Amino acid sequence: MEKAVRPPKMERITTKALADVFIEKQIKEIRKQVGDKKVLLALSGGVDSSVVAALLIKAIGKQLICVHVNHGLMRKGESEQVIEVFGRELGANLIYVDATDRFLDLLEGVSEPEKKRKIIGGEFIKVFDEEASKLEGISFLAQGTIYPDILESDGVKAHHNVGGLPDDVQFELVEPVKLLFKDEVRVVGEALGLPHNMVYRQPFPGPGLGVRCLGAITRDRLHALREADAILREEFDKNGLAGKVWQYFIAVPDFKSVGVKDGKRYEGWAAIIRAVNTTDAMTATIEEIPYPLIHHITDRITCEVAGINRVMVDVTPKPVGTIEFE
Repeated sequence: MEKAVRPPKMERITTKALADVFIEKQIKEIRKQVGDKKVLLALSGGVDSSVVAALLIKAIGKQLICVHVNHGLMRKGESEQVIEVFGRELGANLIYVDATDRFLDLLEGVSEPEKKRKIIGGEFIKVFDEEASKLEGISFLAQGTIYPDILESDGVKAHHNVGGLPDDVQFELVEPVKLLFKDEVRVVGEALGLPHNMVYRQPFPGPGLGVRCLGAITRDRLHALREADAILREEFDKNGLAGKVWQYFIAVPDFKSVGVKDGKRYEGWAAIIRAVNTTDAMTATIEEIPYPLIHHITDRITCEVAGINRVMVDVTPKPVGTIEFE
C-alpha cells in the first residue's frame, strides 16, 4: 500500500477557524467511509489518539468503541483523566481495562531495556486483541497516525502505529489526522474542546514509566517514580516551564545510596530530572532550570516521596545522550 502524501498546497492548520474547516471535512469523510458500521480505537490518552477519539465521537458517536488499557505504567492521574474526559464528559463508548498486575508480573526481574519494551508492547497487543475479540460487528480500526509517523515508518519508528499491525488484520483503517503534523493536531484538539493539558501533553513513550524505572521494575520504586514525576510536572506548571520545555520527566535507577532522615541513616533511590528542548527529536538541548526551583523540587521530592533520598539533574544533550534516559 502506498504511503499517504501531504498535498504540497495543503495549508498549515494554525488557527481555530482552519481547524473547524478541517473538522467539518473529516466528519463528512468519516461518515462516508464508515457508514453505519462500528469503529474500534486503542485510546492511550496521548495527544494523537485523544484527538482522533474526539473527532470520531463528533462524527459517529456510539459507533466508536474506545479501549483504554492501563498497563500500570501510566503517569499519575492519566487513566483517571481518560475516564473523566471521554467516559463522563464526552459520553464515549469506553472500555477500561486495568491490566496492571498482568504487566508488572510479566516484567518482574526483567532489567534489559529492549526486552522490557518488547514485553510491554507485545502484551498490550494481546490485551487489546482479547478485548476486540469480545466485540461483535467491528469493521474499522481507528489509529492516531500522524504525518511524521508515515515519514518515519521505514523502521525508525517501527514501534509506532505504522507498520505495527499484524499481517492478518481484518479491519479497514480510519486515520483522520494522518496528514497533520503534531502542532496541527493540537490546534484541532483544542477546537474539538479537549482539555488544554491533554492536548498539550508532552510526548510519552508507549512503554510509559517502564522505560524510566531503570533496571528491573519493582512496584515500590515504580510508585516512588510516579509520585516524584507528578511533583516535577506540578512545579513546572506552576513556574511557567511547562510551555517552554518540550519534554521533562523523572527517571529512577535501580540502586540505592545512603541518606539521612530524622537523624538516622537510611538507603534510598535517586530521582534524576531530565528536561530537554528539540524541534525534530533528532537532536536535543538541555533546558536550564533555575537553581531556586531545583532546590524547591528537591525538597518536595525528598520530603514527600517515600524511598527517594537524592535528586540529580541530567545535563547531557542529544547527541551524545538520547532523549529518554534509558
